[in-house]
Amino acid sequence: MAVDDLSASSEIASKGMKAQATRLRVISENLANADSTAEVPGGEPYRRKLVTFRNQLDRELEADTVKVKRIYNDRSPLASKYDPTHPGANEQGYVLQPNVNPLIEMMDMREAQRSYEANMNVIATSRQMVAKTLDLLR
Repeated sequence: MAVDDLSASSEIASKGMKAQATRLRVISENLANADSTAEVPGGEPYRRKLVTFRNQLDRELEADTVKVKRIYNDRSPLASKYDPTHPGANEQGYVLQPNVNPLIEMMDMREAQRSYEANMNVIATSRQMVAKTLDLLR
């Protein structure tokens, strides 16, 4: 394996880390807003955001890399809770609740964290291999 190949693997892994860092930021935003309801009667609460990825050919590296395709709002149904004293309650006294499930967000966060760590390990291993190769050449 050439030093250029090791540099390329580090570059591919860093793009994976960047994509997972975006995913972690979105998950954190979801968790922070898990209880954010509307402030006006009948208004919309916070909607969970989702991240999708896509392959992108990097011609310089001659390899597919990962990139964030888009960040969008989850359009799943919103639950409602009866609370006529809430400022966001509709005429019937119901308040729409965010569609964020903290348990699912924590599982998604753990998955993204593991993927981030795996890419970080690829970079660390590549650096070690480059260092060993340079030691052998001395």
